[in-house]
Amino acid sequence: MASPSLDNNTDSSSSTSTEPVTIVLAGATGALGLLIAHHLRQRGATVRALVRPEASAKAEAESLRLQGVTLVEIDYNNTAELVKACMGAACVVSALSGLREVIVDTQTQLLEAAVAAGVPRFIPSDFSADFTKLPDNSNRNFDLRREFMRRLDQAPIQATSILNGMFMELLKGQAPLILSGPRRILYWGDADQLLDFTTMVNTAEFTAAAALDPTTPRYLRVAGDVASIRGLQAAATEAMGKEFRLLRAGSLGVLGALIKVTRTLVPAKGEVFPPWQGMQYLHNMLSGQAKLESLDNARYPTIRWTSVRKMLATKQ
Repeated sequence: MASPSLDNNTDSSSSTSTEPVTIVLAGATGALGLLIAHHLRQRGATVRALVRPEASAKAEAESLRLQGVTLVEIDYNNTAELVKACMGAACVVSALSGLREVIVDTQTQLLEAAVAAGVPRFIPSDFSADFTKLPDNSNRNFDLRREFMRRLDQAPIQATSILNGMFMELLKGQAPLILSGPRRILYWGDADQLLDFTTMVNTAEFTAAAALDPTTPRYLRVAGDVASIRGLQAAATEAMGKEFRLLRAGSLGVLGALIKVTRTLVPAKGEVFPPWQGMQYLHNMLSGQAKLESLDNARYPTIRWTSVRKMLATKQ
């Protein structure tokens, strides 16, 4: 199993100011947003969470309040309200999840409000493999991120996208690579292609540090672990104490054909992650096209990265 390369060894996230830094967080009631809010508070930030009125009474909103997060009920179509909510922030962080009306339209409204409010920095809801290197139509959700990326790059604001490969937790369920029942590692293509995985907790912790760091570049790339299919086999065998074997289901061409068939039979156009979308993500990773390069794991040295083996060995 390969170890992530570590290129930057300075932690620039700490502020010399005695005043708490205010961060505006959109999508704070989602799984990743909750974690980002937690780590921002751990780092001493003042967090202003934008929530839709229907979400303000939910358990997630109460959890945010208990952590000292200020909740602002917001209508993203109300420009004046959105600009007011962004005033005084050092950075706007988006952890929004959805399809075009969210990733492109709502994030554009948020971006325009941040610019109008004079916010210096914006972190979009990218959190994925490296979609910047992929051709159009190879992944619907990545196409949406590139569409918003083009708008973001034209805006008069400092932007930083955080790319983290695949959320490692998906290996325990949604990503059908590690099959614990038959003890097989299912894959297509090359068993030695390196893949990037990062836990949601590590991604959130890194994002919180980046939000408080005024010197971030346009892209930051992290991977809690970098492993091939053979590396996943070794990690699963060690973590579970039982031998896992490889199961090659065919070439990447076969996987591509399966994606087309699945999308035709079960289009699920309104779902963010229908089965064929997850298959597209696997294809992008297994092809090596979305591989992260020049990792920034060491930028914030206090972060302790979780490996695939450790994650698999953790009881849920």
